Amino acid sequence: MSAVSAAGVILAAGESRRMGSPKALLRYHGQTFLDTLISLFAPLCSPVIVVLGANADEIRNGLSWNNAPNNAPEAASRATFVINPDYLTGQTSSMQCGLRAVPASAEGILFTLADHPAVAASTIYALAAQPRPLIRVPRFEGRRGHPVWFSRALIAEFLALPAHGAARDVVYSHVDETEYLDVNDRGVVADIDDPAAYRALIGAGA
Repeated sequence: MSAVSAAGVILAAGESRRMGSPKALLRYHGQTFLDTLISLFAPLCSPVIVVLGANADEIRNGLSWNNAPNNAPEAASRATFVINPDYLTGQTSSMQCGLRAVPASAEGILFTLADHPAVAASTIYALAAQPRPLIRVPRFEGRRGHPVWFSRALIAEFLALPAHGAARDVVYSHVDETEYLDVNDRGVVADIDDPAAYRALIGAGA
């Protein structure tokens, strides 16, 4: 695959009320959810932008690089952290906060939520592969999931959404320019939103 000029945007600003603790710091395969996603995005995305809000200090301090010998500065440099002071208004404001940090050199954006850590690396590469449509959405057994690829041409439309608008409205307005990527990767639809979903993910529940 040819080189990709892409930025990654990972939303980790929510309150995690249903989970009861920050989802970004839940463990999966020996790493936090957020460490896992940063590691998946880093080979293709520069920068990897992480949007924080609730529990921002706890999340940053809980990442693996922060607890490694000498703080592993090379690992820390894989992500750029931005704070959304308006995270209580909803996910759209956090997405907009992340998009404002995307450099002008980025051709497109790989976008995901911190509670989707189980996506396969092969899916990440397939989403960013040439030729690149306006929007590329992964799909598992007919269900749409994350991460999503979209061109920087859409940034202005996402930024123009009102505070309580929905990003899906932009996506739906470009349905004819959206490519659905069918993948054998259940991780794209594994939304870990509550303790039951987390137990299922790590094999402790049905």
